Amino acid sequence: MKLTPEEKAHGIITASSGNHAQAVAIGAEKMNLTAMVVVPERTPKIKIDKIRMHKAELIVYGEKYDYAEEYARKLAKEKGLTFISAYNDPLVVAGQGTVGLEILEELPQTDSIIVPVSGGSILSGVAIAAKSLKPSIEVLGAQPQNVAVMYHSLRAGKIIEMPLKQTIADGLDGNIEKDTITLELIQRYVDEILLFDEDTIRKMIRALWEQEKQVVEASGAIAIAPIVEAPRRFAGKRTVAVITGGNIDDELFRNVLASGG
Repeated sequence: MKLTPEEKAHGIITASSGNHAQAVAIGAEKMNLTAMVVVPERTPKIKIDKIRMHKAELIVYGEKYDYAEEYARKLAKEKGLTFISAYNDPLVVAGQGTVGLEILEELPQTDSIIVPVSGGSILSGVAIAAKSLKPSIEVLGAQPQNVAVMYHSLRAGKIIEMPLKQTIADGLDGNIEKDTITLELIQRYVDEILLFDEDTIRKMIRALWEQEKQVVEASGAIAIAPIVEAPRRFAGKRTVAVITGGNIDDELFRNVLASGG
């Protein structure tokens, strides 16, 4: 809706590990815009199938997110498309921040909020909104150890590029653009980012199914890990975990449950 008439005429493009791609495809369809979506080859089939339900042109490119993002940027320049970053965009951060507004509107007594983090748009957006309304609130990020780019960038004081290991939390995979606005926002508004290994993330998927009957992808299930792994820290507090998606392939979900988490 913020695009100029010229930008709308040329169309838009994005790179995503899946969920942001769906959002862009839906938005483009509602506004009758031409849209291209680039996702990495390891994107779960359920996310690809959902993107294909909309009119965006889907391109599967690269073995990891970094390559997909680089290719999407290249196509944007070549074709004159507007690139919509999944995280390095103030409007995307503001949109994600509405989650923080909703939390405090419904639960003003909240003491802590836990948010999954990769590029940092939802974490920084929620933190800005929540801290603006309630400065005393604690906002934490949860990130997989295998792709802990934001965690190590915070420690370094700048965005760093690092080799990444494979993670079940595909939605949190990938390196981060060096000029991203989210680093400074997280430095200012987020209290801490916590890291979790792959076994713990799998256990969180199982716990959400067994105790809540929720089918949650790994990138969302990680949000409850701080509470489960360190219950004393949250004892007596009102804590909200932001669970950011249920797009997990059926076979992977069954395997996680069958393996005991």
